[in-house]
Amino acid sequence: MSNDPIGAADTAGGQPVAEDGAEGTRTVAEGRGTAAAGVGVAAAAVNDEMLSGQVVPILEAVLYAAEEPVLVAEIVEVLGKVGAEQNRAWANGVSIVLVERVAILLSDRLLRAGSALQVLEVAGGFRLGTRPQFDPWIRALRQVERPARLSVAALETLAVVAYRQPVTQAEIAAVRGVDPSASLRTLRDQGLVRIMGRKRAVGRPFTYGTTRRFLESFGLRDLDELPDPEEFEELLEA
Repeated sequence: MSNDPIGAADTAGGQPVAEDGAEGTRTVAEGRGTAAAGVGVAAAAVNDEMLSGQVVPILEAVLYAAEEPVLVAEIVEVLGKVGAEQNRAWANGVSIVLVERVAILLSDRLLRAGSALQVLEVAGGFRLGTRPQFDPWIRALRQVERPARLSVAALETLAVVAYRQPVTQAEIAAVRGVDPSASLRTLRDQGLVRIMGRKRAVGRPFTYGTTRRFLESFGLRDLDELPDPEEFEELLEA
């Protein structure tokens, strides 16, 4: 499935382009059972008609305006704060469960309308993305835009960091057989890798790990959804 945000933001600023079919990205419809099973008393008191008429358009506007996935907690805060200020009847019932219900309703509405967009759950939040059948046009656009891609050395370093984090520069060098310092600088500049701390070893070397932007770029909800190393290499080379 495609995880392209509105405006193809994942190709901006030289960011690597993730494969449109990244399996880690989950549509909200696929998470329907989880949300339905956790409906609480406060959220259940707000009926779907009220949500569809008022809250669904609000969520759609928020996701459309956002340049990156919006955390569920941030959506809860925004809905609750502004809803209370406007004396909306549903404001006191805003919760994580309610937001999940609204996301499902928005997903259903887009599907019924035949929209090219869908609601995706990625990196601990929600975003709007395009549906898989539009991937050929998205790929064509990317070729026209000629997005900057990471070098092979940087991609190899990113793979080592992703699967072995927290990992030191020396440990990366031991795996790749070359000095990764230049690649690490590139990855840090692009916001894909960060310093996590220091290792309790001689010299107290820095340890490195991936960032939230890394999850966003590759359509992953969290690190548990990293594919097998072989599949990840194919994803990086796509």
